Amino acid sequence: MRKFLVFLLMLGFSGFTWALSPYFQGDKLPAGETATVMAQAESKLVKGGFNVIGKYAPQGLAGYGVIVVTDNNLLAAIRNLGGASIVGAPIRVGVKADGTVSYENLEYWLRAYLRKQYPLAEKSIKSAHAKLSRALGAGKPFGGDVDRKDLADYQYMFGMEGFESDKNLLLEHLAFEDAVKTIQDNLARGVGKTAKVYEIVDAERKVAVFGVALNDAKEGEGWWVKTIGTDNIAALPYEIYVVNNKASHLFARFRIALGWPEVGMGSFMRIVEAPGIIRDTLTMVAGGAPDR
Repeated sequence: MRKFLVFLLMLGFSGFTWALSPYFQGDKLPAGETATVMAQAESKLVKGGFNVIGKYAPQGLAGYGVIVVTDNNLLAAIRNLGGASIVGAPIRVGVKADGTVSYENLEYWLRAYLRKQYPLAEKSIKSAHAKLSRALGAGKPFGGDVDRKDLADYQYMFGMEGFESDKNLLLEHLAFEDAVKTIQDNLARGVGKTAKVYEIVDAERKVAVFGVALNDAKEGEGWWVKTIGTDNIAALPYEIYVVNNKASHLFARFRIALGWPEVGMGSFMRIVEAPGIIRDTLTMVAGGAPDR
């Protein structure tokens, strides 16, 4: 009987050890205007050695903000991996007007994005996470749990899209430079009621990633984020990425589920139109025509 109880305890410990959550809580800041709280968080990040590449106040989500940063070593490691791994280069930090701070669990997101290549960047990932913890506070993980071994092939449910879904592709251009310029120009023009939050462009390796604000009052991210949970604000903004001459996004049944893994199917059914809306909007940003 004693051995059986020890075995059960080991199983429980194993489950705790191997499950990862998408976010960590940071130390709370003094409450105030969203911009003021964001400035406090930004100062901590800069002092902590991060490079701020974008700031974002999502439309329809009053009192919420996102700061996007990079870490030099992590960025170099991801660039060396090449390809779609570039989507893992930006680091997102969520802020609320009440002083709440949250940030990505880099291991969670990069196990999903880098997959079999994760060990090649693991040292840089752990170093960047340690810097985040020192800069913002090492709070509790939250947002749901996914087994480490499941993240490399993550699907919300069997049969749903994964990281390499054919539905990711938005448009093929003649060349990398054409794809990047088209996206830059369309974001500057506000095509589809969008705006640029950040950009990382590596012309030598022909990879790029852009953070896209989805600002439409009715069809932007504000409505679906409020439906499935604003605590996970550090999942924003959505991104469009370029590899060689192909502009792509991560299809929302993968990307949203990865950021909200604890949300039940009933809640996801309430935003069933979001994947198509996001794809259509980002297709326009990429220079194409929406399906609808």
